[in-house]
Amino acid sequence: MTADVEQQNGNGRRIPVALSSASVYPLSVHDAFAVAQDLGYDGVEVMVTNNATSQNSDAVLQLSHRYQQPIVSIHAPTLLLTQQVWGSAWNKIEMSCRMARDVGCNTVVVHPPFRWQSNYAENFAAGVREIAAMYQVHIAVENMYPWRVRGREALAYLPHWDPVGQDYDDVTWDFSHAATAGADSLEAIRALGSKLRHVHLTDGSGSGRDEHLIPGKGTQRCAQVLQHLASNGFEGTVVAEISTRRAKFAGQREEWLAETLRFARQHLGAPLVNAGLS
Repeated sequence: MTADVEQQNGNGRRIPVALSSASVYPLSVHDAFAVAQDLGYDGVEVMVTNNATSQNSDAVLQLSHRYQQPIVSIHAPTLLLTQQVWGSAWNKIEMSCRMARDVGCNTVVVHPPFRWQSNYAENFAAGVREIAAMYQVHIAVENMYPWRVRGREALAYLPHWDPVGQDYDDVTWDFSHAATAGADSLEAIRALGSKLRHVHLTDGSGSGRDEHLIPGKGTQRCAQVLQHLASNGFEGTVVAEISTRRAKFAGQREEWLAETLRFARQHLGAPLVNAGLS
């Protein structure tokens, strides 16, 4: 059953709560759509990986129609593990934007460039803006975190791992990355203002590892951030992106994802409809 909720932000707009396909890894994109429907999510973010289905617009559209789950965003293959997907850095961005248009969504999530991608990094903000205008989509640059080697911070991203103060039109904020960086998500989101387009709902303990915990299980002020978004005209989407790789028994992954959805709906002010397992 699809969730029928009326969670409103300050402008009276319903704030969707979607599921990232990364949240069911190592299961497939197919599983992400099935779980999203079963638990009552409002849609799916497709992370493009080495998996062929995730790279195929027709295939994910078929899943979207089958499970009645709209595709809310495309996560470009800009991770270290997906360096071989879709060729050069700029081609990854363009292909992701094209896929977004093909599947009917208008948000593409990208990571900032690695420092060794010097030519790409030098023109990143301007290039992202140009491609976004060309495809009429929002390219939302995600916050990352500093790498630490022998206790020292290493410059891994250019222009910076922190999008606050950078020349981006649209930003994705990830709570787990913020915890790893030692950042305060509430302060950052207030500073970003209308640049905030997209939220990856998760958490972290601040241990220095990118943990992607269930929201409320770490140190980030996730509840306060969601309440802030609900009352301040947020026009984007909240996407659950927790790690379920350590699920130990059948159904535990779904329990964690249902808990994440309940957390989101509670703090966005929505009624809880089909946000649990019977």
